[in-house]
Amino acid sequence: MAAAMLLAGANAAEAHIVAARLGDFYMGASHPFTDLADVLLWTATGMLAGTLGASKGRWLIPVFPLGLLVGLPLGHVFGAASTQFADAAMMLAIGMLLAAAAQVPTLLLCAIAFAVAVIRGAANGADLLPETDRVLFAAGLACAGYGVITLTMALTVLFKQARSDGPASWRAIAVRALGGWIAAIGLMMASLVLAS
Repeated sequence: MAAAMLLAGANAAEAHIVAARLGDFYMGASHPFTDLADVLLWTATGMLAGTLGASKGRWLIPVFPLGLLVGLPLGHVFGAASTQFADAAMMLAIGMLLAAAAQVPTLLLCAIAFAVAVIRGAANGADLLPETDRVLFAAGLACAGYGVITLTMALTVLFKQARSDGPASWRAIAVRALGGWIAAIGLMMASLVLAS
């Protein structure tokens, strides 16, 4: 009888924060992690900044989230499909810079990071639904970009500095080899885009 009374008097549960419209913030923060291009490009950009050192890389902390915010409204102009070749080209370029252990000037590093962020911001913006709160989505996307760039850059700096034996250390070689793999993935993606 007690169970019947509880079931009869039960109201609809409002247990999810989506009802408070904060779901769009979390959707913006988690959406990039569902796309391989976001994961690879964001990680590669953070690694490139980390290999150049903290003094150059710290400029990306404000530049990358700003680029995501600039690119987000461009999603409906370009669409996700039109950014595929740009993704592949940026992946190839960043991978080659990592593989060559190139010493990129700070201004060029910021321009590369800003371009990656605008491209990926546009790709994420193309997936927005009309009912999505764009301000909350943008805030989540910018926070995710800030976190990924900062953590990847810091981990790369620590990885390369820990007991480094100079340019021929296994750590520097590992970063360069990973850059080669990133460039290869970019080359494959570009050839797939051009073939279709």
